[in-house]
Amino acid sequence: MIVSASRRTDIPNYYAEWFLNRIRQGYLYVRNPVNMHQISKIMLSPEVVDCIVFWTKNPEPMLLRLDELRAYPYYFQFTLTGFGKDIESNVPHKKDMIGIFQKLSHKIGRDRVIWRYDPIIFTDKYTPEYHLKAFGQIAEDLKGCTSKCVISFVDMYAKNKKNMKAINAYSLTENELHTFAQNIAQIAGSSDIKVATCAEMIDLSLCGIEHSCCIDKELVEQLTGCKIQADKDKNQRKECGCIESIDIGTYNTCKNGCVYCYANYSPESVLRNCGLYDADAPLLCGRVTENDKVTERKAKSLREQQLTMF
Repeated sequence: MIVSASRRTDIPNYYAEWFLNRIRQGYLYVRNPVNMHQISKIMLSPEVVDCIVFWTKNPEPMLLRLDELRAYPYYFQFTLTGFGKDIESNVPHKKDMIGIFQKLSHKIGRDRVIWRYDPIIFTDKYTPEYHLKAFGQIAEDLKGCTSKCVISFVDMYAKNKKNMKAINAYSLTENELHTFAQNIAQIAGSSDIKVATCAEMIDLSLCGIEHSCCIDKELVEQLTGCKIQADKDKNQRKECGCIESIDIGTYNTCKNGCVYCYANYSPESVLRNCGLYDADAPLLCGRVTENDKVTERKAKSLREQQLTMF
């Protein structure tokens, strides 16, 4: 089983204590976002969890406690963009986050910290030229601290459509996009960083950018030293190449305040749910009620133990 922590919220930033408490307890609860009275009990034994994938804009709260994860293979997806407070209102200043990125990389290794410069949004302020300059500055600072950068271009969802219109977001033509992507690849290459896309239909291979995936079978196999028997994640978009995982996050609990976010309905719902946070509870930002049904989710290791790779 691969644990995704989490596409739905920034667990390392806001809920590190809860997560590490659950690791010690050996299980956690996840509410089904479609059927709200259905709760899954997820066991967290190292014998079952093959890898943990963290998604974050600020892993600082976990830096001094990573030893508590020594029984688990894991890696970080670290989002670091050129946006300001008008787009990512509660994300710390990029200069501070570059320092945190460097510390994390030095602690666990460059291959276990994936830099995400995504989503890329084009506006009157955040022009292609702006992004290329910002990307170049960050890439230079991260030289030697990561091997890979994942990019994507903002998608319009019902939950972010209003916000995208409010900032006058626009798309590039195909030719403009290829030119932009080629420049991104060249800039990254000068810092020894490979660029890949996430869940994008467009083919940028001629620009030196391949399709990639976030829950990466090849990387998980590298970290575990074993072949992984896993299928494509059927719960993700067709363009997504991620392998199957269990997401342990809760929607409407991320306090980063990003205007492009698809995981929050409204600031009011986030405030309400965050008020329920209890670092010692099995459920993230919620309570189990008499109307809920808790069922242990069957999970097993995806490792082919007899086919050790390294």
